[in-house]
Amino acid sequence: MASNKLGREVKAGERVWLPLDLIVIRDFAGPNAILQFEEVTGGKGKVFDPERIAITFDYQVPAKDEKVANNQKICRDFAERQGIKYFFDVNAGIGQHVLLEKGLITPGSVVIGTDSHMNLLGAVESFSTGVGNTDIVAGFILGKLWFRIPQSVKVVFNGRLEYPVTSKDVTLFFVSEFGGDGANYLSIEFSGEVIDSFSLADRITLASMVTETGGKIGFIVPNEEIKTFLEERSRSKVEVIDPDSDANYLEVREYDISDLEPLVSCPHVPENVKKVRELKGVKVDEVFIGSCTNGRYEDFKLAYDYLLKVGKEFNPKVKVIFTPATKEVTLRLLEEGIAKAFVEAGGVLTNPGCSLCTIGHHGILAKGEVLLSTSNRNFQGKLGKGSYVYLCSPLTAIASAITGEITDPRDLL
Repeated sequence: MASNKLGREVKAGERVWLPLDLIVIRDFAGPNAILQFEEVTGGKGKVFDPERIAITFDYQVPAKDEKVANNQKICRDFAERQGIKYFFDVNAGIGQHVLLEKGLITPGSVVIGTDSHMNLLGAVESFSTGVGNTDIVAGFILGKLWFRIPQSVKVVFNGRLEYPVTSKDVTLFFVSEFGGDGANYLSIEFSGEVIDSFSLADRITLASMVTETGGKIGFIVPNEEIKTFLEERSRSKVEVIDPDSDANYLEVREYDISDLEPLVSCPHVPENVKKVRELKGVKVDEVFIGSCTNGRYEDFKLAYDYLLKVGKEFNPKVKVIFTPATKEVTLRLLEEGIAKAFVEAGGVLTNPGCSLCTIGHHGILAKGEVLLSTSNRNFQGKLGKGSYVYLCSPLTAIASAITGEITDPRDLL
């Protein structure tokens, strides 16, 4: 990919300057980058290209307090002052998802942003990565950034998933296999029969948790369906990048996951993965379906179809929160009656955004409470001091919302 960008052969370990196709800041960390840019340029600087910068609001939207409101205003004023075209306010949703829907992400693109899960865009072969304020400021000024080309590991998932096993279960399996630092600064190349069958939402789920293994990026070559989506959204011809036939991988791992069962990640690290049935009887106080990992339409449709199949309402003792990734997802859930069904079953539908990914959102837990979440991190205290967060698929989440305890979705079918 870097070779294509630079027009010469580039190898792992080499340090190169890559031109940036897009620089993305958000309401978290973005204001600090803007203030640093203003300081470095004496308040008179202009960004290198306002059409290659995007600003998204997804962290705490709408603003929950005065500090957040002031930070968002810094971003709004900067966008207006610099003539930044791609500005998405509090109603748009999670940045990476919005950028995909707006056709701003294509295979081979190089994108930096102030989100640690920026690399989920590897789901469509974009080299996207989270960076700090200084890198953002350098990008604003130069339009390029220095990178060390990561070594590559190939991960092949063969077999066939049996319902109700989902892409999130595959993702948790991957995280458990690599551990919290097993893919440090590596490029993961996913392939195999299971990956070929994955929808865009499935691929996002998998790519989004490469961060939890320390990986730099997780690439998946788009199939025809996803290529068509990208071309429709970008209104341009899209060329996918196939791996070199003689690619030199640091390691190749191949798995047959036909017998994979529903999995859950236990407190307080994502790689602490167990079979859902091993957690049977653990009471839950709250269930959350959403985040950049499982906030697509397909994730909610999966949960909705399961709810209809088992024909039950949520346990009245469980708070059940649904947060779509974007405005587009929200509208489709409303149009198809899915949102109505969730609310009628006892759930709460929130505005699009990151929601229960970090502390500071509505739905934070009290000491001792247990959350079953489709998000990507379950670090201690992340969603409330003294609380416990388990990570799972939308189907495990919805089954557990019905019973009030961690439940394998197979047990209600």
